[in-house]
Amino acid sequence: MKTAICTISTSSHLFKTKALRQSLKMVSDVEFHVLLIDGVGEEGTEIIYYGLDCLSSDLAQSIKSKYKGDALRWACKPLFLLHLLETKDSVIYVDNDICFFGSPSFLFDELTKSAILLTPHYYEANPRENQNWLEANFRVGLFNAGFVGASREGKNALLWWAECCLYNIKQSPCRGLFDDQKYLDLMPVLFHHIYIVKHKGCNVAGWNVVQCPRTANENGELVLAKEFPLVFIHFANLTFKMIEQGVDPLLAQYSERYLQLLKNEKPSHTLTDELKPRWFELTSMIRFSLWKLYRIFE
Repeated sequence: MKTAICTISTSSHLFKTKALRQSLKMVSDVEFHVLLIDGVGEEGTEIIYYGLDCLSSDLAQSIKSKYKGDALRWACKPLFLLHLLETKDSVIYVDNDICFFGSPSFLFDELTKSAILLTPHYYEANPRENQNWLEANFRVGLFNAGFVGASREGKNALLWWAECCLYNIKQSPCRGLFDDQKYLDLMPVLFHHIYIVKHKGCNVAGWNVVQCPRTANENGELVLAKEFPLVFIHFANLTFKMIEQGVDPLLAQYSERYLQLLKNEKPSHTLTDELKPRWFELTSMIRFSLWKLYRIFE
């Protein structure tokens, strides 16, 4: 079986891509492929780089003409997976702010019998309290687009996803849109053999601290929902904030290890850089305030 893990990056965030690669090396010998949307990468490294010119279909040309920046990176996910599946049996895409602490081999095993792998956000879903999180499932999406696995059987689903990305990449809750991500909700409805990864050690993040409770085993290793070993953490801004606020303390030792990987690639990078508000976090705060107002005046 020919397999690979891939990500998409800009030159400014290449240090995160390299940290991701280093984390993978500790747990797997899988090939690592990177689409660099504003460059051609470095020769003679363990990373296999691609430029945007590798995406040359009519659909790809339309997407490249329509988008730039983050929207271009997001829209290129299904295109890059399709490109790699021309020579690979299965490929897993992960965002470059992910860090592996366990082997992903069982995910590739699942792809021998599945077309697409998706990981749920596992947002809170309690209708009695914190209902903003319950409704976030419907605003933001059931699945996190920071991880998508695909086999060759999943090509039609990926092509449909790419067409959706060409249609629109926009955050508009009233229209049911959330960038490239909300479209994933339809995949299990429209296509066969879409596998929802219920292993709660995958895509651990600040947004699933309630649904994926953390404990430590006798060796001090993280266990999710009392049974799942840690596989990978999504170190988004919210994840760091939840750790620093003491809400998610058992992730602290892992964030320290991740920060060291980042510093190995970019010595000037610090925790402060990770805690800086991102545009997404600012817009989320605004939406949360509007959500509270809607509830008052409905």
